[in-house]
Amino acid sequence: MSLETWELLSYVVTVVGLPLAIVTFVLEQRKERENEDEEVYQLLADNYTDFLKLVMAHPDLQLRSNRESLALSAEQEERKLVLFEILISLFERAYLLAYDPDMRGKRLRRWMSWEDYMREWCQREDFRQHLPRLLVGEDADFVAHINQIAQEVASAQAR
Repeated sequence: MSLETWELLSYVVTVVGLPLAIVTFVLEQRKERENEDEEVYQLLADNYTDFLKLVMAHPDLQLRSNRESLALSAEQEERKLVLFEILISLFERAYLLAYDPDMRGKRLRRWMSWEDYMREWCQREDFRQHLPRLLVGEDADFVAHINQIAQEVASAQAR
């Protein structure tokens, strides 16, 4: 091969190959990020399922009931508070790992499922009453976010 042929081939590699390699790299990075997001979501979902198993193990606390709880003993109140603490910890973890103000697509849909869980729990008057105590020491942005949800739910229930 002549020097001109080698030179032509180097131009082809530079013009076609390099941009193709960059595009391939970017697509692979995006795919890897998507897989990591999916893995985080799945781990958080598994943790929420484990939390619901704890709730089921304590039916006397009536945490899945839509009606107002009967009077609970001091020991039952303590167990309920501990379960609420576990739940807040899980919500904060989900917020820190999954929330981004500029979300779109799958990420937004995944996050909205967490918001649905938060709204569902904020519909409970006893949960909202415990929020100030539960949120002490938590991430400030998360505290603002869940307090906003709690206020929206309380306002909707007052109507």
